[in-house]
Amino acid sequence: MAETGNTQELMDELRQGEVYAGQSEIPSGLKYYIESYGCQMNFSDSEIVASILESEGYGATREVEQADLVLLNTCSIREKAEETIRKRLRTFDQLKPARPGMLIGILGCMAERLKSQLLEEEKLVDLVVGPDAYRSIPGLIAGAHDGRKGLNVFLSREETYADINPVRLDSNGVTAFISIMRGCDNMCSFCVVPYTRGRERSRDAYSIVAEASTLFEKGFREVTLLGQNVDSYKWKNPENGQVVSFANLLRSVAQIHPDLRVRFSTSHPKDITDEVLHTMAAHENICKYIHLPVQSGNNRILDLMNRTYDRGWYIERLEAIRTILPECAVSSDVIAGFCSETQEEHQDTLSMMEYARYSMSYMFSYSERPGTPAARKLADDVPLETKKSRLAEIVALQNRLSLEHNRKDIGRIFKVLIEGDSKKSKEEFKGRNTQNKMVVFPKVSAYRPGDYVLVEIMDANSATLFGKIINTPPQ
Repeated sequence: MAETGNTQELMDELRQGEVYAGQSEIPSGLKYYIESYGCQMNFSDSEIVASILESEGYGATREVEQADLVLLNTCSIREKAEETIRKRLRTFDQLKPARPGMLIGILGCMAERLKSQLLEEEKLVDLVVGPDAYRSIPGLIAGAHDGRKGLNVFLSREETYADINPVRLDSNGVTAFISIMRGCDNMCSFCVVPYTRGRERSRDAYSIVAEASTLFEKGFREVTLLGQNVDSYKWKNPENGQVVSFANLLRSVAQIHPDLRVRFSTSHPKDITDEVLHTMAAHENICKYIHLPVQSGNNRILDLMNRTYDRGWYIERLEAIRTILPECAVSSDVIAGFCSETQEEHQDTLSMMEYARYSMSYMFSYSERPGTPAARKLADDVPLETKKSRLAEIVALQNRLSLEHNRKDIGRIFKVLIEGDSKKSKEEFKGRNTQNKMVVFPKVSAYRPGDYVLVEIMDANSATLFGKIINTPPQ
């Protein structure tokens, strides 16, 4: 895409800044502070950025007032997320007078979409760095210390950061994310991701397995393989031409050690295969949980969304999961009030939820995102009050389904990985079972985070299972 006007001048400055950075060093002893918003991919990206910064001599701080570099890793999925980021930027801007030399930057999806506004119009940031440009951060910082505005939002067809060992931010030492691919090719009409994260490309399988192995050796006991659409993962080995599918990759990671739990997110209904389901069934340590976003239960709306499947296809995939993985929990994403949605079409979504019996869902009312096909071609014509009303129905239904789903687990025994103290009491542990359900139970002194225990479920609400340790599982 051609750059025009002041944006072109900024791009010229960026190139000059990169030359300048090659001739200068970032001062030592500086501290960075990162806040992450949005999806798990953003949190994973923040760990990549932290690794890059620490290789340049930066240290982390949890106190933004002590930071020399403040970064917000942003999300553009919904308008509310962007409003939150703007408020935080204004708050950080007020810290600058007391912290001379402080630099403020935004990373990720919002950085790409609002680059010129944030740098030129609102003057809230010094750095704007897109998801494929994190390697350029040191050069942009060096230029910014000389008064230059740093901008790099170029999208790449190759960048996967496969060679960067992420710094595990706010880690519990038990669970970790591993990014296996970047970008998205699905082009759902409501979604900004293909425009802010670029085209889909898969990371080489060897580096993924190596990262998971290293994490296990360091004491981590669960990894989540991340991608916008993990089921379309495909990497071709340049040495022998062998193609590694997601099922192949999943199997390789599971075979690292039986005590390494493996999760993944997110699956796309059009791509999840029986091979993946059979691979999950064959390995006890691959968790029996699939996040399978439906978005709508109506065929016309699904077509307007460009989801490339219909209600019948989605139901067939649910039936395959139930047949091959009878104990598998399924969760979803649901959008209320998409363009031109009628009350009858909304009822189709509710009936799909009833059929699927989701264990939980992420539920939103439709928020038009500038630049998407829906924003260009479809009218956002469902009144706000109608959206709110439909969303309230969706939330109420899911709360009921979640409660029913959880109460069926009362009396059952699950293998639970202890993640740490529960939020409400240091006298209790929390951990998740294979179905990704949070379990809370009284502490027993013999156990610590990272241990597996057998927990009998005594009670449940719509969000949490409550139980007690009965013994340790067989080794």
